[in-house]
Amino acid sequence: MHGQIGIWLDWVGVAVFALTGALVAARRQADPVGFIILATATGIGGGTLRDLLLGIGPVFWIADPVDLVICVAVALAVFFGHPTFAGQGRRRRVIVWADAVGMALFAVTGAGRAMDTGAPAVSAIVCGAMTATFGGIIRDVIIGQVTLIVSGEIYVTAAVLGATVYVVIRMITGDALLAACLGAAAAFGLRAMALGLGWSLPRFPPSPPDTPAG
Repeated sequence: MHGQIGIWLDWVGVAVFALTGALVAARRQADPVGFIILATATGIGGGTLRDLLLGIGPVFWIADPVDLVICVAVALAVFFGHPTFAGQGRRRRVIVWADAVGMALFAVTGAGRAMDTGAPAVSAIVCGAMTATFGGIIRDVIIGQVTLIVSGEIYVTAAVLGATVYVVIRMITGDALLAACLGAAAAFGLRAMALGLGWSLPRFPPSPPDTPAG
């Protein structure tokens, strides 16, 4: 996605995802280094994978370290401003909703970056979904938590929807800003409805217990 608006959307997405990583670090009572690692991994993990798969070099945060600075600043702000986020319940709510916002933004910026390189529509959708979800997956893996992609929650599905809406609208109208607004709204709206109404995807049933022989 070209232009200053695309850059700002990327920065907001990085900041929001970094916030979720820092809040998870707070829940684990990590030190400042742990805060920075989790915030940075969450904030730039998905975009890093996207750029590597697209063959874009250097990767965005190496070419311009602003994204790294944002991650570090958010991590330290949460660490030193911990009274604001006191309480497990409050942290949990902020993490869930901030994650939804970051997912929606990265779904469209990731797809837009892929389209800007000339990637086909399907590839752009996949890149958008990966950008939107991989940072959270890295965060969960680092702390040993079950990731959302195997929990049955409507999360990756919302990212795919947002990226698809973005790609389709941009191909039809040529208006990247309109596509970004509608795509992000679709992704966030589906995720918000899933959270509010308790929607989830059907899960594979557990295996029945073995019947003793004889």
